[in-house]
Amino acid sequence: MLVRLLYASRAVDTSPDAIDAILAQSRQFNPGSGITGILCYGGGIFLQAIEGGRMAVSELYGHIQRDPRHKDVVLLHYQEIAERRFAGWTMGAVNMSKINTSILLKYAEKPELNPYTVSGSVSLALLEELMATACIIGRT
Repeated sequence: MLVRLLYASRAVDTSPDAIDAILAQSRQFNPGSGITGILCYGGGIFLQAIEGGRMAVSELYGHIQRDPRHKDVVLLHYQEIAERRFAGWTMGAVNMSKINTSILLKYAEKPELNPYTVSGSVSLALLEELMATACIIGRT
């Protein structure tokens, strides 16, 4: 049973080293759990989609909720899926400060990443757009 989970959180440490450490840890441990996904970050906010088996995704989300690097963790969207959309990444990354702001304006009131102010389906549509426009890096 495959599932997709989408959540938002606020970063405790927004330094490039802290972001790199989160991505490195994901890329190291996700393959063993069968987890794939992407992490968008900008303005101190994370938007992440994780896909995989139901138990593996649930366990990872529980870990993220307890992770001191995240605060204000909010579940945005959860669904059973027939196939992965983000299968090409053990953890792809999008630095939102480096994308065209028109992409953000398409889905939000202001050209900034703030999944707390839009629906989960809008956040998922944003991720789809980022994938379609080749904004995701870190393909493995």
